[in-house]
Amino acid sequence: MSHLNRRDFFEQSLFAAAAAAVTVGADEWVSAADAVATGPNDTIRHAIIGCRIRGRAHAQEFTKIPGVDVNYVCDPDQELANELAEQVEKLQGRRPKVVRDMREIFDDPAIDTVSVAAPNHWHALAAIWAMQAGKDVFVEKPVSHNLVEGRRTVQVARKTQRICQAGTQNRSSGPLTGAAEFIRAGNLGEISLARTVIYGRRGSIGAAGKCEIPAHVDFNLWLGPGTVEQPTRPQLHYDWHWVWDTGNGELGNNNIHMIDITRWLLGLEGLGDSVISVGGRLGYEDAGETPNTQMVVHRFGPTTVIQEVRGLKTEPFAKPAKSGYVIYGSQGIVADGSLFTPEGELVRKFTGVGENHFANFIKAVRSRQREDLRADILEGHVSTGLCHVGNISHRLGQPQPVEEIAKVLDAPSFDPAVRETFDGMVDHLRENEVDLRRTPLTLGPSLAIDSDAEKFVAAPAADALLGREYRRPFVVPSEQEI
Repeated sequence: MSHLNRRDFFEQSLFAAAAAAVTVGADEWVSAADAVATGPNDTIRHAIIGCRIRGRAHAQEFTKIPGVDVNYVCDPDQELANELAEQVEKLQGRRPKVVRDMREIFDDPAIDTVSVAAPNHWHALAAIWAMQAGKDVFVEKPVSHNLVEGRRTVQVARKTQRICQAGTQNRSSGPLTGAAEFIRAGNLGEISLARTVIYGRRGSIGAAGKCEIPAHVDFNLWLGPGTVEQPTRPQLHYDWHWVWDTGNGELGNNNIHMIDITRWLLGLEGLGDSVISVGGRLGYEDAGETPNTQMVVHRFGPTTVIQEVRGLKTEPFAKPAKSGYVIYGSQGIVADGSLFTPEGELVRKFTGVGENHFANFIKAVRSRQREDLRADILEGHVSTGLCHVGNISHRLGQPQPVEEIAKVLDAPSFDPAVRETFDGMVDHLRENEVDLRRTPLTLGPSLAIDSDAEKFVAAPAADALLGREYRRPFVVPSEQEI
């Protein structure tokens, strides 16, 4: 068995052991219904922006919380907005107002809180506008479309003293809270390596062509801060994830959860010392632009953090898990909410008091204490930023043969796990019959980072991708304008 296969087998075994473990006693959990004490005059009037997958989840959660009324739902797609309004009416017994333009919500002084579940390119501006209008905000992950507007969201939250929660709900997990306390106390020893994985098949979104905008969609409002006024993907909804004007690929779509868990457990602050990406959109040709196969390597001093995404047909990372994280310490390993010896023997599963993430937001809204939040906007911004810098390396990369990429990753500055992960990526692509000579992988530049300034070191082309151009009037304000 090769060294690569030994590591792969070892990590899968960790997850299998964690899944099979029996925990004595159930983990404590504070539900949405129990988490927030209210009185007759304490009603919080809430609005949901974005009415598809996450908006529906928001409706389910906020209508469970005592003292919260969903007064608005908003989407440029009239059909989606009406469908969600019907759902909310069934859940709370009162039909919310339906609007297409979120600015109508911000102009209503009766609204206290807003949750943003629109596409990624709207997250930061919607949150900023809401906070400037005096609303508290729950904003879905990733909290921004680019790094600069993420920092602006944090700055607006601090200036306006609004409560702003990121939708990285794993931070409300009781077992993960226990794991974080255990690791932060130094019980795992020196930590040299952590990795995150998202394995989930993503098929072709169809050949590039003209996207027909449905008549019930106000496309000007849908596009908002975006700039591509004639999309080429066949489907308007959801597939915006896979084009740079509106999305952030699978790193920002799903792996943001795993990198946020890893950063939280390790207590990592800032964007690290350097980043490099290897990947590509391989296995088919379609209208998508973001990688469906990607490895991003971050350096935080002596610690290497590897993000890995696979979007072609693949076995789960570890049955039955398609996603996960593994943290390697000199005195043990943490994976899937469990502690293992360095040799991989299960020691115990972590436990702790969990909390409903939406109710946690409402609790902080009532207390006016930012410290009550499980996922303050600053934490969401930094974790999202790790996805952004990885994608920037990819976008500046060049196609390279496998052998040339391997030479770069064999450098002493890289943990051996980096080369092993790359070899696994190559094997995976070949199993999917991807000809890496005809459609080679893209090797991004290794970019040094000034984490305090949230800029790259002597890399103007990379700095140019930290922000974006906007369509007026959908413009994220500059630092001077905040």
